[in-house]
Amino acid sequence: MIYSIRHRTVYSYEAQVKFARCVLRLTPPTIASQRVISSSVTVTPKPLETQDRIGPFGARTLTVVVDTPHRALVIEARAVVEVRPPQPGLLSTDPAWETVRTLAFGSASLAADGPASYLYPTARTPLRTELTEYARTCFSPGRPIVEAATAFMVRIHNDFTYDSKATNVRTQAIDAFKSRRGVCQDFAHVMISGLKGLGLPAAYVSGYLRTTPPPGRPRLEGADATHAWVSLWCGPELGWIGFDPTNAIRVEDDHIVLAVGRDYSDVAPIEGILLAPGDQTLKVEVDVVPQDELTAQR
Repeated sequence: MIYSIRHRTVYSYEAQVKFARCVLRLTPPTIASQRVISSSVTVTPKPLETQDRIGPFGARTLTVVVDTPHRALVIEARAVVEVRPPQPGLLSTDPAWETVRTLAFGSASLAADGPASYLYPTARTPLRTELTEYARTCFSPGRPIVEAATAFMVRIHNDFTYDSKATNVRTQAIDAFKSRRGVCQDFAHVMISGLKGLGLPAAYVSGYLRTTPPPGRPRLEGADATHAWVSLWCGPELGWIGFDPTNAIRVEDDHIVLAVGRDYSDVAPIEGILLAPGDQTLKVEVDVVPQDELTAQR
């Protein structure tokens, strides 16, 4: 499946901004599950300087400095990405989760796609007894890891209520867990914390999810949003497999990866500082459209 992606962010300021420095993670990577055909990021006003680099977990980051006085900062990312579905027969070698735990802790690789960087807690995904025991109910002794992780994902989906007002970007996993409310970011953090408590390497994935409009209704521009899910290392043969607890589905060709890290802090699409008094407003529009839909419309 080939997707055309448009991600537009507009910051509007109450007072004039004289200086801004932003780190942007808005360029999808080419990885095993997807191929980037084209990508671009534009910033208005035009930046004084830019710095393009690859972060510690493989995400491409663009740092921009804007010194032109402005009342609005517009950041627009566009990409065309081909997403490859998982290969048939993926679950034929599903090992016991304890076997994967042993292999993960025995791995000597420090590569971005290795398990070592994703075994340990972070400020947003701490090791807490409540979270570990919550996960353990799905990980009975000897249970195959993909089967167990799928059950854990479904449990989170069933137990939690999607509530965009219950949390914010600074909410920790334990707080979302106690309230049983939150958004995709919170559900991913809860799942990651539970998996790490069992000694399993789990990563936070930021990206896009194709949404389908109701029958007979057109796809609305700007109706989609960024999404978050979990990637679990399931051993050297299966590698990383994605689990989406918000929707209780395994990741296939509806998910487009933007960045991978230990938690949201590693993959925030936009972060930075600015010099200005007063408040600001934020508007984000995301369109994820299959190329065959665009072709049919022409």
